[in-house]
Amino acid sequence: MSRRLDADIIVIGAGMVGASAALALAQQGYAVQLLDAAAAPTAPGAELDLRVVALAPSSARLLAALGVWPLAGRERVAAYRAMHVWDAASGAAFDFDAGLLDAQCLGWIVENRLLQWTLWQALGRAGVTLRSATQAVGHVAEADSARLDLADGTQLRARLLLAVDGRESPLRQAAGIGVRGRDYGQRAVVAHLRSARPHADTAWQRFLPDGPLALLPLADGRVSLVWSLPEAEAARVLALDAGEFAHAVGVASDFRLGPLQLDSARAAFALRLALAERFAAPRLALLGDAAHAVHPLAGQGVNLGLRDVQELCDLLASARRAGRDPGAATLLARYARRRRSADWLDAHAFDALARVFALRATPAVAARGLGMHALQALPALKRTLAQHAAGWPP
Repeated sequence: MSRRLDADIIVIGAGMVGASAALALAQQGYAVQLLDAAAAPTAPGAELDLRVVALAPSSARLLAALGVWPLAGRERVAAYRAMHVWDAASGAAFDFDAGLLDAQCLGWIVENRLLQWTLWQALGRAGVTLRSATQAVGHVAEADSARLDLADGTQLRARLLLAVDGRESPLRQAAGIGVRGRDYGQRAVVAHLRSARPHADTAWQRFLPDGPLALLPLADGRVSLVWSLPEAEAARVLALDAGEFAHAVGVASDFRLGPLQLDSARAAFALRLALAERFAAPRLALLGDAAHAVHPLAGQGVNLGLRDVQELCDLLASARRAGRDPGAATLLARYARRRRSADWLDAHAFDALARVFALRATPAVAARGLGMHALQALPALKRTLAQHAAGWPP
């Protein structure tokens, strides 16, 4: 590394995806700095984080390779072994179970804060330079490096910059990369509830005309709610008292787990489909939500981001072994081509599902029901879908 460089690679954004990328690259031998506009994460408190992720086996494999997947054995991590999906309008349903993958589980429900904190602890041990409360505002690509401009006027230089700074990515915008997609006009309402019946290590998802509702199993026996609602309805539901809110969730979930009791605070976040027009620019690559934001109905947002990490880090590992420039245009073009194609297909597939299940016309509902019945009757097709969700190679 040239003396005038501050790092080989600078990662902007210290969420789960950005921290995983920084850790993986440091373990490959790159000099890495990790910047984030927020303060350093704090240790998880006694109460489980409202925001949880459903980690697929592909994500677990990456985290295990990074040395942070002992999380799987912790009491705050729940393995889910089955998924039950049903349609409120048609009454049709289908199930997935771990046997489709010849595995013990389909995935794991993990708190965002727990995973981010665990990654943060590993970063220091790997030699990553950490800069919290540091805002990146733009970059300039040069022949053999990139200059990163910070809000306080500081400038840093590296061979490659990774923008992992969220859906509104300032670096993506500064690079002039547009975004295509649509605003769903919905908010995802999240909370934790206690159920009269055990969740049976199952992820429960019901498609309603206004949006899907999911009850995800938590390790302490509760369920984590993710309920997509039009913005006005989300505001109304959030304003209900605890008993009324729990009853509304029970009605919406057809009381599959019996009466429910609210057992946490509540929150909501806006839903939007967004796909960057390009995943790379000179000396810059986009990963995670900076590259793609998808509907949460399939629980794949973080998993897609971690697949971005795996793809890019595989390419950069090969480049390092060959003594190549990690910011070379040909390398970034290869990453952008592969991941944008895969992420585009997944993002639009999730969007199509959201559109199909929002249809209320009788013929559409009938056709949807027939399709769900057919899926339930075709184990080979269910296995293929389960393999894709798990991140198995095609």
